[in-house]
Amino acid sequence: MAVKVEEVKARLRGSMAPVVTPFKTDHDVDYEKLSELIEFQLENGSHAISVTGTSGEPSSLTVEEREKVMETAVKTVNGRVPVAPGTGSTNHAETMRLTKSAEELGADAALVIVPYYNKPNQEALYKHFKTVADSVEIPIIIYNIPGRTAQNLHVSTLARLNEACPNIVGVKESNKDFEHVNRVLLNCGRDFLLFSGIELLCYPMLAIGGAGSISATANVLPAKVAELHDAWFEGDVEKAQRLHYELMPLNDVLFKDTNPAPVKAALGMMGKIEPELRLPMDVPSQTLQEEIRKTLQEYGIGLQHV
Repeated sequence: MAVKVEEVKARLRGSMAPVVTPFKTDHDVDYEKLSELIEFQLENGSHAISVTGTSGEPSSLTVEEREKVMETAVKTVNGRVPVAPGTGSTNHAETMRLTKSAEELGADAALVIVPYYNKPNQEALYKHFKTVADSVEIPIIIYNIPGRTAQNLHVSTLARLNEACPNIVGVKESNKDFEHVNRVLLNCGRDFLLFSGIELLCYPMLAIGGAGSISATANVLPAKVAELHDAWFEGDVEKAQRLHYELMPLNDVLFKDTNPAPVKAALGMMGKIEPELRLPMDVPSQTLQEEIRKTLQEYGIGLQHV
């Protein structure tokens, strides 16, 4: 197991695109469009693919739909880059099932979110993640997003998990507390994979030794997001910094409503998908949609639905 984990860990770097789940106008999942979105990512240099994370609206999908989305992603990628689907849930048994399914379907790793709504204490979180990690051999990346889960995974708990579970190899920190993310690498080791889930911290996390980012903006402008990472890893700090600031206006507008509503609106304008979400989520207001459209035009992004 250790060899396989280390091999995958070595490949999990750069821009891991968290691909949205496209729906048809009748709100069925559009698996054909999903494959097209993944190809769009690969053609534009994304270094890894994730599905059914926050951008993929997992809480709006059935377990069976999540499994089919994962299967579609693995088959479409076909080994070209690592695939690390989101398999977490507020339900422990569901998380176990989805994580095992990801392994059986051929995913390279699993992204497992801190359970939302329940607000488990740190010892409960430790038991939850350890049980999940012990049930599979693929690498696990924990997903800490306190703004949406109402609970922060403490660095001390993460360090315990890293020590106890050889296949817990990293964390996606959607955490605005930059002191916290610094302490992740201090306490878990500099080889622990730290991914940014906060768009404006993607570059700063690379600067402290991060492995990359899982940024919703990559859905819209994958080449630029990947290029930022390539520049950093090639030692071109000036270019990476320039791209960081170039991306900031787009990052800002895509988070003026709850993700992935603005991203789906943008992809709809680009002709990539139907801009559909399942209730209780919905598209942004017309005012915000106009702002998104204007921003995309400023970036020179071709629009099919002006």
